[in-house]
Amino acid sequence: MPTGIVPPPKDAIWTWKGVHLFMSVVKPIFCRLAIEGREHIPPQGGCVLTCNHTMGPDFLVISYLSPRQIYFMVKAELMDRYRWFGRFLAYNGCFPIHRGDGDKEAITHAVEVVTSGHVLGMFPEGTRSRSGKLQRGRTGAAYVAIQAQAPVIPAVVINSEPIFHRSNYLSMKPRIAVTARVGAPIHPPTERDDRHSLRRFTREIMDAMADMLPAAMRDGLESEHE
Repeated sequence: MPTGIVPPPKDAIWTWKGVHLFMSVVKPIFCRLAIEGREHIPPQGGCVLTCNHTMGPDFLVISYLSPRQIYFMVKAELMDRYRWFGRFLAYNGCFPIHRGDGDKEAITHAVEVVTSGHVLGMFPEGTRSRSGKLQRGRTGAAYVAIQAQAPVIPAVVINSEPIFHRSNYLSMKPRIAVTARVGAPIHPPTERDDRHSLRRFTREIMDAMADMLPAAMRDGLESEHE
């Protein structure tokens, strides 16, 4: 798909559609966006949409291209620190997770989001990659998909880091080219409590994401596989 306007999700609430419209208007100021594989996101039913996590606004890119509203896990400290922003995020389906604490309540809610037929957005690396290279995946996304028995839709965003750099949007040069790719659904194993299946499925998800990235962005993951 070229850099044209993407229609807003039909299932989204009014604030999500409003933000989507705003992004359509300002997008040309910040980037030239190419979208590949958007049709892989199922039109209905629960799924887990996974994406790489760089220092760029990859969550905005994924939210914009999705034909359905995405429900994201958000760091609890972010929602608590900025109260009104936190309320806005919660109104749009986001929910807090306390990282590093084994937040069972957040994981349970995540499974409920998917089993209720929604799209759950997750970043399986668990934290942003400062180098831009794909990092080792954690098992959270795979676990949610297995428990909900829902497919994982792997996605990647390439070159989003410079989007909000002043040297980009205040430049007379063409805006930075950003590519977003969505892969085919990956179906989870049926064994809900098997650790080996969980690790294998996590590896499968990360490999699918790596396959859509340039070699320079998947070096970190490949070195861990050796």
